[in-house]
This record gives sequence, structure tokens and C-alpha cells, in this order.
Amino acid sequence: MKMQYVSTRGLAPAQTFSQILLGGLASDGGLYLPDQYPVFRPDELAAMQRMTYRELAVTILSRFADDIPVEDLRALIEKTWTPDVFGYARAGDDMNDITPLHTLEPGLHLLALSNGPTLAFKDVAMQWLGHLFEYVLARNNSTLNIVGATSGDTGSAAEYAMRGKRGIRVFMLSPRGKMTPFQTAQMYSLQDDNIFNIAVNGVFDDCQDMVKAISNDLPFKETYHIGAVNSINWGRIAAQIVYYFKAYFSAADHVGQQISFAVPSGNFGNACAGHIARMMGLPIAKLVVATNENDVLDEFFTTGIYRPRVAAQTWHTSSPSMDISKASNFERFIADVLGRDSMALRELWQQVDRGEAIDLRAKGVWERMSAYGMVSGANTHASRIATIRHTWQKYGTVIDPHTADGLAVALANRESGVPMVVLETAQPAKFDDTVREALGFLPQRPAALAGLENLPQRFVEMGIDVVQLKRMIVSKTGWE
Repeated sequence: MKMQYVSTRGLAPAQTFSQILLGGLASDGGLYLPDQYPVFRPDELAAMQRMTYRELAVTILSRFADDIPVEDLRALIEKTWTPDVFGYARAGDDMNDITPLHTLEPGLHLLALSNGPTLAFKDVAMQWLGHLFEYVLARNNSTLNIVGATSGDTGSAAEYAMRGKRGIRVFMLSPRGKMTPFQTAQMYSLQDDNIFNIAVNGVFDDCQDMVKAISNDLPFKETYHIGAVNSINWGRIAAQIVYYFKAYFSAADHVGQQISFAVPSGNFGNACAGHIARMMGLPIAKLVVATNENDVLDEFFTTGIYRPRVAAQTWHTSSPSMDISKASNFERFIADVLGRDSMALRELWQQVDRGEAIDLRAKGVWERMSAYGMVSGANTHASRIATIRHTWQKYGTVIDPHTADGLAVALANRESGVPMVVLETAQPAKFDDTVREALGFLPQRPAALAGLENLPQRFVEMGIDVVQLKRMIVSKTGWE
């Protein structure tokens, strides 16, 4: 029997992997999850320990995408995670590792996730989606208008993965003036005919709300073939699960040893992938959720209260990709905490959608949280700078500000005898100003990306206006 995907809110029909892949949100406004997670036994984990990255990807993703022939899936994987695509590895790294583990000291590691074309961890999943979308669209003789929102890295990763792909157009919303010059140039300098950048006069959450409004307009979504590449897309979460397994096998002394992961978090997609890896049998002791000054997730894991914030309460920080105060993938996690009680989830998210706080202590489920191994912490600019400086002085390693958030919170939650893996977010070259403030010099960038900020840029400026966004999409739907 094929795996079925169900909505967190319980009112959308169950579907297969390929059926949910292109659409983003479910028809009831919820997010799709497998009806049950595949679980790997200890003997299966022992066999997986010897696998390459691509072999691991086939083993894991074939459990989720079981309506795609395994040989087709293998072919897509073989052209996704290659040394040519993930070629920005550091000196000494094995190019076939894709996500190599860098040891700072015994028991403390960084997982290098930023060797892809846009130097950010989003590439790991997005490059897979680019090939997967094209495959499914060709099989269905269909087209797709991707509408997405980015706080910094998702946009460029999606655009580089989808540029030139047949049957696909990308409409990417980003907050005007809220990304670094490097991040902005990566997106706005693309001149491909199927890429459209939209600079919104607001914050990321405004962009994300516009995307959700488009996705929740079911007649418009169906007529104009609207899809998503944000982490609300299950295909992205599935792909991110792979590197948790790869990191575990690199960091653990033996299969069965508990290790912890620290995850810089904004929209909670990366942490959600770690949660699912744990549900699948990976021996994870703790998932350490690290935020910046926009600490809505830390507030929840500390108090049990999830309190989304409005644009005026969302701070523009030196780790801008985490400047998010409404974490979309948090709904997937809470669905599991509630035991997949979709009615209870719907009641809670009706409050969230109204901008209200929800209190899981009042629901009597807070005591279950300890079973999921989640802890958290928030970081500040001063600590960010100090962590970048300390990591350079002690380990000779330059890290980006988001990874610094992860490392600072990881150190505060480190346990004796339990290896800690910090998930790197991006290469420091994307954040010149913050690294220079911390270290007094600019980080190195790949020669191929020199002068990126000087390239011509192409974008459309827009207010927080869903009607105007729809008009733009309609005007660009003529396919050659």
C-alpha cells in the first residue's frame, strides 16, 4: 500500500507524494504529513552507516516518495547531490560527502551544509526539488507557477534550482531592504525569463502571509497551477531529513549512541526535519532550537505559549534569515505532539491565524513535550559577534551569524559525553558586514562569485497587496 499524506487540519483528502508535491498547503489550509513515519530498525541503521550520501538519499526518500519508481528516483538523486553541484567545499573536504562534518573539538562539530550554488543550506533540498518538479510536471504534461517568500536564503536557492526548468515559473517575494547585499544580489541579478523577483515593502511574515493567501484561494490556485517551494512543501522537509542521518553516522562512535543537534531556526523547517528523523529511529538525544532576537520559538519551548508577532514586533537583525515571528512548520510539530488530533489542531490554529497566542499548558499536553527532546535558546547581536570571534580565535574557523546563533545556544545546552552537531546555515561570505564587525576582515568568497553585488539587478517593488500579486501572476502565465 502506498504511503498516504494527510493534512494537519484533517479536512483535506489523503493523497500520494506526487499529488502533494506541487501544491504546498492542503486544501483545508493545513500542512501535509505522512499518515505514519517509516521507522528504521537498529540493524537497518547499522547497514546505512556505510552508505554514501546518494545511497542514503535513495534509502530514505524511497520510503516517502513510494509512488515514483525507485530507478527514476535514483536517477534524480544521482544528478542532484554531486560534487559538481555542491562544489564549494572547503579545502580538505571529500567532495562526495556533500555535507561534510567539521570537528571543532572532540564531541563538538559543525555540519557543513553550504557547499551548493548559493552557499546556503537551502540548496541541499532545493536542488532536489528542481529536478523532482521537472520530472513530475513532464510526467503529467503540466506547468507550475511557484509562489514563494524568503527572508534571505530560500529565494536564491529556489531560483538557482528552478532557473531554466521547463514548465516552471518562480515568483519570489522578499522583504525590501531586509536582506544582506550579497543575498539580494544573488536573487535580483538573475535574468532568466522564468524568474520574477518581487521586493515587498514589509517584513518576511508579510511576504509569507501573501503567499498563504494565494495558496488558500483554491480556485485561483487551481486555475493558475500555484505551487510552493517554502518549507511548507513536504518535498523539502523530506530531503532535509537525509543530512541528519548522514551527520549522525559521521559523528557517532557507534550506531545507537545518542547525539544532539543544534539548529538555527526561523520557519522551523530544519528543526522539523530533525524531529522527523528522530521519529524515524535516529538516536537523537536533544534537538536544540536556536533563535535570534525574534524568539517566538524559544518563548514556546520555555513557557508552552506560542505567540506569533506582528510586523512591528519583528526585529531586523544581523542574522536576517531568522527574522521570522510566525513559524509555518511549527504546525507539523504540534500535530505530532497532539497525537494527530486534527480537531484540536484546527482549534488552536484558528487562534494562530487570528494572530492570537496559544497555550499548550492549558491543553494538557505540555507534559508530553519531554518525549520529543526539544530545548531552546535565544541569541543576541553582541553574543553573535562574540561567538564568531571566539570560533575564529579558538578553532581557526569563520562562521556566519546564523551558525553563530546555533553554536552559542548549543554550547549553553551541551551535555557531557553526548556529541553535539551544529547545523551550519550558510557560508560567511554572504554576511560581510557582520563578519567584518566581529573579525576586522572580510570573509573569503568563491572566485566565481566575486563582484556579485555589481551585476545588474531586476525586480518589481510591491506593497503588501495580494490583489496586485495575483495580477502579476496572471500577466505572466503565457507559456512558450
